[in-house]
Amino acid sequence: MIYLKYIREYMKISEYISKDIEALTFNSTIADAKKLLNSFSFSHILIIRGDFLVGCIMESDIRAIEDDTHKIEDYKDIIENFHIGINDNWMDILKKFSACETNILPILSEDHKYAGYYELSDVLHYFNDTPLLNKDGFFLVIEKGERDYSFSEISQIVESNDAKLVGIFISGYKNGLVRITLKISSEEINEIIQSFRRYGYNLLTKHKEDLFLEELKDRSDYLQKYLNM
Repeated sequence: MIYLKYIREYMKISEYISKDIEALTFNSTIADAKKLLNSFSFSHILIIRGDFLVGCIMESDIRAIEDDTHKIEDYKDIIENFHIGINDNWMDILKKFSACETNILPILSEDHKYAGYYELSDVLHYFNDTPLLNKDGFFLVIEKGERDYSFSEISQIVESNDAKLVGIFISGYKNGLVRITLKISSEEINEIIQSFRRYGYNLLTKHKEDLFLEELKDRSDYLQKYLNM
């Protein structure tokens, strides 16, 4: 059984942290920023001051500035402030990419210093390689009262139908109900679904495609356009 915490520790997405491209500073010029954008297809440039992140500036904002001799410091009003923590898991990272409409995401260490960045292409490749997605099986999303469910009961229901539970994690809470996403290795789905219903679980899966995967697919489709920038 693979829990979300285990996935986070085992897969080590932090191995994808990069510092290959130096962030700019307030003393960098607009010409420096445009040169960087001409060399790399980033949606934003990263600005640091010493060991700390100042923020990010959109590519379109940089290209709209006509005087290349001006310094970044002259345009503090267009700096955006977004980042991800060094210990955040791959789902948090993927959601942050989508929310900020970016293909480069600065990372802060535990002491809030600039630690590097993630590139969207690397994170999507990592996302596609996780056992949660690339191992054979199907997804179910089930729902039950917060006080009425247990992981041991869920595991027993799956295994009593000669199936294996590949992954399980809580994917939402609402109105006293807990939503649980399962990855199950089995060729039979109907018997498992009926068993969960007999135990009082609501099935949120629709046509073999659960709500969690639909959300991830929507995000991936939205983010995919940035891979070719």
